[in-house]
Amino acid sequence: MTETPISSRDNSLFKRLKKLSESARARRGAQMTLLDGEHLLAAYLDAGGQPHTLVSASSFDVGRFRALAGRCPHAKTIVLTDALFAELTPVATPTGVLSEAAWLMPPPINATPLVLVLEDIQDPGNLGSMLRTGAAAGATLAVLSKGCHDPWSPKALRGGQGAQFVLPLECGVDIPAWCALFEGQSLALALGEDRSVFARDLTGPLAIIVGNEGGGLSHKVRAAATATVQIPMPGKMESLNASVALAIAMFETVRQRSG
Repeated sequence: MTETPISSRDNSLFKRLKKLSESARARRGAQMTLLDGEHLLAAYLDAGGQPHTLVSASSFDVGRFRALAGRCPHAKTIVLTDALFAELTPVATPTGVLSEAAWLMPPPINATPLVLVLEDIQDPGNLGSMLRTGAAAGATLAVLSKGCHDPWSPKALRGGQGAQFVLPLECGVDIPAWCALFEGQSLALALGEDRSVFARDLTGPLAIIVGNEGGGLSHKVRAAATATVQIPMPGKMESLNASVALAIAMFETVRQRSG
């Protein structure tokens, strides 16, 4: 295997990778993204994907890179100078490996519906963490409003740790309209409610709705939900992180369905 060295920002392949790292529009147009690190590449391969291009920083161990490339027989392999590689990576301390990969479209999951519905989640790390929680809890679908961050951005992928490869996604959704068509109960998580999520029967078809990190859920979405519920907090804090709140509700559903 021969790696192609690239040292110029004017290289057409580097320009393409740079657009994928920075632009949601470019990712949508190409249905492609960049996977940062060995773990995400392994998760992508385990889910049945094959990357188009493998990218190594010049300082990354050659033997490790070639071992990764051995699992990707059809991928083009390139080596970037450390400075160019740092322009593509989403983290301050680069992992040394990136993969240019097509979006995966997981098949529908045949199980009692458990849907996470996300309204205007704008922090990529939070979004990725929520998708990871949903996948871990056995969610059958993730529904994202138009105001959500791009789930295929490098930072959201790092937060998801492979969730996007196994959890079906619907993006750019009108959530009130979606709730009106959902054949099950939709529960909006919000503060200041008397009703506890722990008091609900969560064993049937269920959608759990979580809102923006700062503003919470919109009035339209709360009105469209079957009910608005809260997570009881006896301690002296006003709120929970949105991803934590989702995790509590998701795994309460797992507990009830496992009982």
